[in-house]
Formats: sequence, structure tokens, C-alpha cells
Amino acid sequence: MTKIRDYFYLTIGALLLALALDLFLVPARLAAGGVSGLAQIINHYTGWPIGAMTLAFNIPLFALGWRFLGGKRFAVRTAYTTVLFSVLVDGLVPFLPPHGLTSDPVLNVLYGGVIGGAGAGLIYRGRGTSGGTDILARILTRWRHIPISQSYLFSDAVVMLLAGLTFGWDQALYAIVTLYVSGVAAEAVTEGSHVVRTAVVVTERPGEIAASILHNLGRGVTLLEGRGGYTGRRRTVLYCVLTRSEIGPLKTLVRETDPKAFMVIGHAAEAVGEGFRSWYDET
Repeated sequence: MTKIRDYFYLTIGALLLALALDLFLVPARLAAGGVSGLAQIINHYTGWPIGAMTLAFNIPLFALGWRFLGGKRFAVRTAYTTVLFSVLVDGLVPFLPPHGLTSDPVLNVLYGGVIGGAGAGLIYRGRGTSGGTDILARILTRWRHIPISQSYLFSDAVVMLLAGLTFGWDQALYAIVTLYVSGVAAEAVTEGSHVVRTAVVVTERPGEIAASILHNLGRGVTLLEGRGGYTGRRRTVLYCVLTRSEIGPLKTLVRETDPKAFMVIGHAAEAVGEGFRSWYDET
């Protein structure tokens, strides 16, 4: 069932990426980085199909990925996603409006970025990659110990420069915004609804606040022993993990119990265990 779920994510993700490219990015001449962006630029001069070029460019990167990024498991999922995406990019063209859905550059940036980012996020959730700069960035990270964010920046910057020379600098600037929007959307889809909040409470009345959290919010509380750096006094520090909707009630009960309490709210990407995601969801 896990494998079926992963390949479902990979399939829908590849479809969304292809739709974002055909409906918004290509008609608006937005080459938002990556191998597909390079294929757009070459298509502008030659008319060669973007999907076929994307697949051709991925073959040497795929071979490098097989060598450096995990062998069979990497190869199967990446090959599936890359081939499906390339086929869909060219295969969907006859069935879609030839000039896209809109000529408004802002709408193309937003919808192209959000839909493409959602597709990329689903592919990541399916434990795959879309090939292209995903592979290149990870290879650079392992080979030269370059941070992956810098690897993406380097590879996409080259494509953006070529896009500016080809389509004009206005379009290149729009493409940079598209790249940012797609990154935000991909992160949101990858993390999904698993983003949680953490709370640290320093109070003179730890027992009462802990009991109130357990009774009113139904959340567990961990008691930590701390010492004030300035006063040197020992204090009990409360630590708990909550959903975003529970932060408001937590603030209310802490304020009502101890108005002098000190509280820090943090952001956690995910919580696994009792009360949150099951460990079986991770397999």
C-alpha cells in the first residue's frame, strides 16, 4: 500500500508539473529554472518538443544519479517520474488552449508557480525526484559539499541568465518570482498538515498550568528542570507540542493561571508519536 501511495503521488505530481508548464509557463515565456526551462529556451529557437528535450537532457543526469544517489531505488522512481512528465508535456499540448488560459503575466506567475510547486511537493512526498536540477543539486552537494540551496541557486541562475537573453529581462524577473512561489507551494505540500507548534513555558505555577493543559487541551506536557541564568534560581519549565489552533487557548489558560509567566512559541515541521502522526505512516 505504501508503494501504491507513493506512485500515486508521483503520477499526480508529474501531471501537475506538465499542466503548469503547458498552461502557464510556456505561453507566458517563463523559463523558471531547471532542465525544462533550458528546454523552453531551445524550443524558442528550434521548435523542438520540450518534453523530448527534457527527457534527453535527463539521461546523463540520470546515469550520474544512479552512480551517486542510491542506485535502484533512486533510479526506478526518478525514471518513472521523468519519463511520465516528459510524455505528458508533449502529449497534452493538442488538448490544451494553444496560448494558455490567460495573457496576464501575474496570473501566469502565480498559477504556474502554485500548480508546479504542488506537483513537485507531491513528487517529494512520493519519495521521488523530477530529475534535472534535483539530481544535479544533490550530486554537487555530495561531491563538493556545496549546500543544496546553493546548488539549486547556481543551476537555476544559469537558466535564468539564458532566459533573460532569450525572452527579455522582464520575463526573467517574472520567472524568478515563479521559482519562489513554486518553492513555497512545494514546501507546503510536502509538509502538508503536519506542521505543528511547540510551546515552552517558564512559570512559578508549573503544576497548575500542566494540569490545565492536560485537562482542557488534552495534550501531554513534559516537565524540564531549568535554572535562571541571571538569578540562578531553579525553575520547572513546561514543554508541549500542539496544533496551530490550540495556541490561542494555551495562551489564555497560561495568562489566567500565571500572568507573569514567560512563554515561547516555536514552529516544528512535524510531530510523530502519540496524539499526532503514527509511526506506521512513515513506512
